[in-house]
Amino acid sequence: MKHLFYLVFSFIFISSLYAQNGFNSESLLVTQSELKQNIYPKDSTANALVIYETGHSNVGKDDFKLHFELHRKLKILNKEGFDHATEEIWLYKNDKGRKEIVENISATVYNLNGDVIEKTELSEDDIIEEKYNDNYTIVKFTFPNVKEGSIVKYSYNFISPFMYKYKSWNFQADIPKLYSEYNTSIPGNWSYHVKLVGGRKLSESKSHLEERCLRVSNGSANCMVSKYVMKDIPAFTNESFMTAKTNYLARIEYELKTLRGFDGSIDHITKSWSDTDQEVRRETDFGRMIRKTSTAKNLIEEESLAGKSDLDKTKFIYDFVREHYNWNGKYDLFNEVSLRNPINDKSGSASEINMLLYNILVSYDIDAKPLLISTREHGFATRLYPVLSDFNYTLVHVSIGGENYILDANDKYLSFGQIPFQCLNQFGRRFNYKSGSSWYDFEPSQISSMSYRGELFLDESAQLNGHLELLASDYKAYFFKKRYFSDSENFINNLVNSKGIVSIDNVNYNEMQKSDDNVKINFDISATPEIIGDKLYLNPYIVDFFQENPFNLQERSYPVDFGYKQSYTYLAKISFGENYSVESLPETQNISLPEKSGLLTVNYQASETDVTIYFKLTFNKAIYEPAFYQSLKELMSVVIDKQKNTLIVFSKKE
Repeated sequence: MKHLFYLVFSFIFISSLYAQNGFNSESLLVTQSELKQNIYPKDSTANALVIYETGHSNVGKDDFKLHFELHRKLKILNKEGFDHATEEIWLYKNDKGRKEIVENISATVYNLNGDVIEKTELSEDDIIEEKYNDNYTIVKFTFPNVKEGSIVKYSYNFISPFMYKYKSWNFQADIPKLYSEYNTSIPGNWSYHVKLVGGRKLSESKSHLEERCLRVSNGSANCMVSKYVMKDIPAFTNESFMTAKTNYLARIEYELKTLRGFDGSIDHITKSWSDTDQEVRRETDFGRMIRKTSTAKNLIEEESLAGKSDLDKTKFIYDFVREHYNWNGKYDLFNEVSLRNPINDKSGSASEINMLLYNILVSYDIDAKPLLISTREHGFATRLYPVLSDFNYTLVHVSIGGENYILDANDKYLSFGQIPFQCLNQFGRRFNYKSGSSWYDFEPSQISSMSYRGELFLDESAQLNGHLELLASDYKAYFFKKRYFSDSENFINNLVNSKGIVSIDNVNYNEMQKSDDNVKINFDISATPEIIGDKLYLNPYIVDFFQENPFNLQERSYPVDFGYKQSYTYLAKISFGENYSVESLPETQNISLPEKSGLLTVNYQASETDVTIYFKLTFNKAIYEPAFYQSLKELMSVVIDKQKNTLIVFSKKE
């Protein structure tokens, strides 16, 4: 106990030292108390810990290049932390031969041998340079003599000729950090959009003007000198129901906005959306595809659409494109795309297939527009200024009779108007060829449901038999269809038989089709309850909606993003006739999430001949902010417990 107290006290002392005083001369020291630590009390799962780190970026007065200097002090807590004993630095080279370099790499590893602190220096032989491709090289080095408890101090200088790529800074990583500080000096010639990402607040942020920090023969520039600090930063841990990590990792990013020459010239690097729209129309293959309506119209005979309403025309064209053209798996968006590819080859990139759909729709006077999307894995597109590289996918937005529909012809499992799950990323940029583009927010409005309805009975031999019907709608149906058509033989067993005690027979998929809005599956089941003495113990949940709680973090700093609203229902009637009587039923329970954003209702009712089980879990929001996390975690813990541990106790009648 005394030893544990010492460890905790020492680490709290270390934490407070850097949190309060920041980076100073004492931060450079390595002490015995630091080396003896092997746990971080604020995160017992941490395998390594950044004690402090500082970065400094400025423009060189002699070479006008971007100079970045890093200093970091790293603690290895256990063997699993050895993965953090290797550093990689990516260096970029453009096609004209201009390149980034790294120099002055230095590292010292500290270990405790008895009461003596031993040091091991990084040698030049430990530094390896690998070519990744024509544009990137990786400089890699592994710290020598790393052990459990080691402390590593290392630094390097990074030099880049690419001022449009001002050095970003990650405050957060996959291990905790006690103190992270970034210092910048930006001459007035370069004006950047500065974006703090991730939602975590800075512990310190201050700036001042340094006059004439950069001089040339015909002028000088003032510099904005800034300091940004975060303290006690938890590790970022991936968990279920999240979009791209880059959406939430605490960091500072820079996007060059304007470049001012010493001669007074001004170059606006970041354009307005109006300018960007013109660029897309005139200078990209994507823009050229927008104007191919005459080519696309000839693909469908007009007689096929005669007499149809606009909605029926749209559905016909949508089905036609999905049936005759296949996605080749590529995401090419703005360049190296052409409608000739899908027309000639019957396959094309995601952009080409959907732009073909768009052109056919427009050729038949349907109000359709391309909708540029950043997928969930790609991260959010910034709304502050145009960045075309933020987008990687195209959908088609259709407006008919005041109703909006979003279409994707690449996925055969989607129903009409269903947005691909990978595109459920909150918003996109709707492109109007005549009036320009605009932001378009979207979220599936209906609740995707999954429900089981069962008629079950206990026979004289204590065997549970009966019939279950599975109904799924919207995205629940979508995922079922994908699983069924990829492995139809094992689909129902994998879906239902998680408890391993259920036998399944007479499965009817009701002629399931890939584009069905809903899924309906019927099947018979049999199971053997547990019998102890004259008591029969039955878990009434033949199927589980969840195998385990998806929420296990102590704290989650980013939203829970389901993508869509959803509900789960289990309604079963168990008949036991005159053979048994109900000795005990589980308790009825109602649990609400804050702001009525979700509800769990569990109810059990018994009569002389049967028991009815009603379970319903509803999530009324597609996205839950971090403030809801603990409530979601507790709710799901109850759900898992109900599914796995609920028992109805029956007594056999004499």
